[in-house]
Amino acid sequence: MDNIIIPIKRNEEGWRKKLLANLRQLVLIEKLNNPVGITALTVLFLLVGLGIAKLGLVFGVLCMIVVLALPAVYTIVMYPRVGMIIYLTMAYLIMWFLRLGVNFPLGTLMDGMEGLFILGLLIRQKQKPDWKIFKGPISIWILVWISYNLLEFANPTAESRLAWVYTVRSVAVVMFMYFIFVYNIRTKAYVKLIIKLWLGLAFFGAAYAFKQEHFGFFPFEEAYLHSDPNIALLLFIGGVWRKFSIFSDPVVFSYTMVVSSMLCVGLLTGPLSLKKKLVLYFLIAFFLLNMLYSGTRGADVLPPVCLLLLAILKYNKKVLVILLIGAGLMAALIFMPTGNQTLGRFQSAFKPSNDASFNVRKINQKRIQPYIWSHPLGGGLGATGEWGQRFAPYSFLASFPPDSGYVRVAVELGSIGLFLFCMLMFTILRVGINNYYSIKDPQLKSFCLAMVLIVFAFNIGNYPQEALVQFPSNVYFYLVTALIVVIKRIDDQQNQQLQHGQ
Repeated sequence: MDNIIIPIKRNEEGWRKKLLANLRQLVLIEKLNNPVGITALTVLFLLVGLGIAKLGLVFGVLCMIVVLALPAVYTIVMYPRVGMIIYLTMAYLIMWFLRLGVNFPLGTLMDGMEGLFILGLLIRQKQKPDWKIFKGPISIWILVWISYNLLEFANPTAESRLAWVYTVRSVAVVMFMYFIFVYNIRTKAYVKLIIKLWLGLAFFGAAYAFKQEHFGFFPFEEAYLHSDPNIALLLFIGGVWRKFSIFSDPVVFSYTMVVSSMLCVGLLTGPLSLKKKLVLYFLIAFFLLNMLYSGTRGADVLPPVCLLLLAILKYNKKVLVILLIGAGLMAALIFMPTGNQTLGRFQSAFKPSNDASFNVRKINQKRIQPYIWSHPLGGGLGATGEWGQRFAPYSFLASFPPDSGYVRVAVELGSIGLFLFCMLMFTILRVGINNYYSIKDPQLKSFCLAMVLIVFAFNIGNYPQEALVQFPSNVYFYLVTALIVVIKRIDDQQNQQLQHGQ
């Protein structure tokens, strides 16, 4: 029997190789410019035409989607670095597309892209296993946090499982992108490309808000603002509309401007030409100016707090002088008399005791503390806010406004969840600061410092607002976290090459 089976296997392998070689010749080399290709395309076009004639325009649209989707899927799986650029761009623009009236489930599209990235990673790991690349305390805590969120599905005190389904995507599933970024970002040149893309998209967002402030809203934006009376209650303050740019709301816009300005601040500490430094100074000023148009007081306090961290991490005479000058200008802005509504709202951010909304938040947080202590697992993921009101409107938490990322974690995931979340954030900052001091390449050192400042800004900003649950913040936060690890790895590789060269 063995003498019969072995030749059959060999014949099968030879047949497969011959088939693949023929397909490669017909499709990749001759690009279907041959009798077989022309015949196949003719039959395909006839079938599409027949389908449109019988089933209508919907069939044609579906065919177009398939034609576009297949190359996109192939690109994301086989060329993840190209796919990541598309993904990062989409994270910035997705809410703008939705407001423009794009009638397509873009959120589901982003989830699908994440799934394809994970599929591509698993394929590469099967071909060339390299799990060591994920080793480190950040990876451990991210897996712990993801696992805890997944286990929350079985939380016995949760009022709705559907709320968990709709919330877990933006809270836990998106965190898998950390591993995608860590695995696929491998060169300094690609890190630079990502930073340039980030600054370009941030500039577009800032310029868009500048247009809204000085030239008014587009008609479709006016329609959105007047579509619901509750929108005016949130965005029309003191006779002035808060600006939201291309993002979902003013909070996301303002935080995006803050972290983008901190990116520029970190880059300025590296070796740059005078021209590039002037560009970065302009971007910082432009980002922070447009941040003020958002009217988000929680964002106003972040730049001075981050600059204080910068002074601690990079203590020298030059930084100290700049910090003192900045402190003087900040004090002048805070205490100067003004009738300008935007500047007045900025000044109120530094006088919280006089802010009615801040006092209401303090009362709400005090009121919810007994619940947090009596529910160590929380009330269930998605118990508050939109999904709580939709799936469990009768529950106690459905009407509770968390108004804070940390408070939401404590209420929905309990004191255990809050502890795990704080440990994750602490670990990211600790690793980032340690990596900053150990990196030798001056440019990579400035990149790492920028990432640390951004993580710090998100963490501080997550108390007065929810900073990490909406596009693009939820994606870019884990990109920044991954870059903290990746930049150190690139620096180590450079140092090893130098040592071998000597």
